[in-house]
Amino acid sequence: MLTFRPVVLVTGALIAALGFTMLIPMIADLLSADEVHRADWAAFAIGAIISVLVGGGAAAASWGPIDQISTRQGFLLTASSWFALVVFAAIPLTLGGLELSYIDAFFEAMSGLTTTGSTVVTGLDDAPPGALLWRSMLQWFGGVGIIIMAFAVLPALRVGGMQIFKSEAWDTSEKFIANAAQYSLGLSLIYAFMTALCFLLLWAFGMPAWHALNHAMTTVATGGFSTKDASLGAFLTMGRAPLDMVVTVFMIISSLPFGIFLAALVRGNWRRLYTDSQIQFFLAIVTFLTLIMMVHVQSIFDTDLFTAFRLASFNIVSILTGTGYATTDYYAWGPFAVGIFFCIMFIGGCAGSTSCGMKVFRFQVALSALIVYARRLAHPNGVFVARYNHHPLTDDVFVSVLSFFFVYFATFATIAVLLSGMGLDSLTALSAAGSAIANVGPGLGEVIGPTGNFSTLPDAAKLLLAGGMLLGRLELFTILVLFSPAFWRT
Repeated sequence: MLTFRPVVLVTGALIAALGFTMLIPMIADLLSADEVHRADWAAFAIGAIISVLVGGGAAAASWGPIDQISTRQGFLLTASSWFALVVFAAIPLTLGGLELSYIDAFFEAMSGLTTTGSTVVTGLDDAPPGALLWRSMLQWFGGVGIIIMAFAVLPALRVGGMQIFKSEAWDTSEKFIANAAQYSLGLSLIYAFMTALCFLLLWAFGMPAWHALNHAMTTVATGGFSTKDASLGAFLTMGRAPLDMVVTVFMIISSLPFGIFLAALVRGNWRRLYTDSQIQFFLAIVTFLTLIMMVHVQSIFDTDLFTAFRLASFNIVSILTGTGYATTDYYAWGPFAVGIFFCIMFIGGCAGSTSCGMKVFRFQVALSALIVYARRLAHPNGVFVARYNHHPLTDDVFVSVLSFFFVYFATFATIAVLLSGMGLDSLTALSAAGSAIANVGPGLGEVIGPTGNFSTLPDAAKLLLAGGMLLGRLELFTILVLFSPAFWRT
């Protein structure tokens, strides 16, 4: 029988913890020099009180020891906790100076916590500091949350081929709690250190400290929320250090498996940073696409190679990793560039990183399966074994990955069709669906492209896209399994 007590306890505790973190943007508003912005502290105070009371009450009502969490409870806990956090994270956004409806605030909070980066907010340049900080904090929380999920939960749930990463941490085939605290703490410390280092470099290279703090959080989280309407491009003024290159480096680092960073520090296994096939494959994709786009940018704008390299590398990495920052309107780069950006938004970075998308290891597994299949066609009596990172791949991994591909694109197509039915043009519908399911942020076109946002979309479209963001971030099956009648049977 499915017992809900552990699910309610953990979810309630997380909501209460979220409420306490609302005190940080509340203080930021209280310290604001603008009297209008200073008054926004009440929105976060109310949000904190509601979250602590509701979350704390739920945790207290279900208090007790948790010996272990079953697989079914793991699915339910993962989905319910992320959804509940978004519901409560939206409260201060709808009560504060941004003047968002609750649907808009829910969309913004979902975009933040899933590190998607799509926004409905206009006038970021004059927005209250507390709201800007809260958006950045949500992405930062979501980034570390997905790292922990990728190593502590998803491998045990065997979602989309993630079971091949069980050895990265510990055997989680039965339990979700044992050793999780120590491992999660190690991953979180690395995450915090990278954020601090990114902040210091951005600050040292000329970005004001307040903006550097916000952009450090959203860069390492590969989220893409900015404190300016012009995104990172607002800071690339004449005579200022190339901040875009700093951000590019940290987007790449944050798209690498954090478990390998931890293994390198704890076990001294530094070789894996350059021998791991997933890292090699990801860096090869980045290099290949950057060179192609650099040549394209240089040819159409007749600029020098270094400038073309900066533009190409930043925007390729930003879209590929799902960060969604923009330094220019890449929609004006022509159909060739738009086509590439649309395709690569689905790829993402490495498993166990903060990046979004389908993750490169799934493409490696699919390619390995294709090669083996081709060899078997050519040599029917031969024995061929598909491998990943020098380890043989079992049939269940192939089934999981190929099923993930099918469900992923079926979900994308469904969302795109539904958006078209709501009156969106084909380009907006397709790119919005892709950016939601891949958690990228900006789409393509004049409406939701790098110079626009999602504020003009109908409320039904925003709710649909918010659902797509959650599906994409939690690897689809974590949510879809809850709609199976067999899941609820004893």
